[in-house]
Amino acid sequence: MDSIVDSLNTAYQDFVAAAATVLEAKESATPNKTAATDTALESFKQKWELFRVACDQAEEYVESVKQRIGSECLVDEATGHVAGKVGQATMTSLPPISAVRLEQMSKAVRWLVIELQHGSGAGSSSSALSHPSAPFDARFSEDSAQ
Repeated sequence: MDSIVDSLNTAYQDFVAAAATVLEAKESATPNKTAATDTALESFKQKWELFRVACDQAEEYVESVKQRIGSECLVDEATGHVAGKVGQATMTSLPPISAVRLEQMSKAVRWLVIELQHGSGAGSSSSALSHPSAPFDARFSEDSAQ
């Protein structure tokens, strides 16, 4: 995480420096110094793109951390364990489900989301449930045993 923050900070500092260079070049621009302004603008565009890339990478990292935390919370909630005091687990009001069942449901939801994002969710919601890499048994067989 530190490397992502450092990368974002460096890209930002370079971007701000390039913006300052453009402003300085425009202030001192005379007809024979337009080449310096053009060079400064080109550098500014490059630094802007690098800054955008760094922002995108930071955003991807934040999203992955959010998904990981959300998944951990979902597993804790679904399995019936929620941290109470340090070192203790307490039961929630939801009945626990097996980890296999949770993974099946998670895969089914992911496939539904992917299909909906591609615009094919209208008539193919059952195909997401029968996708070979996301087996999903709607009978809740292992849940009824608990």
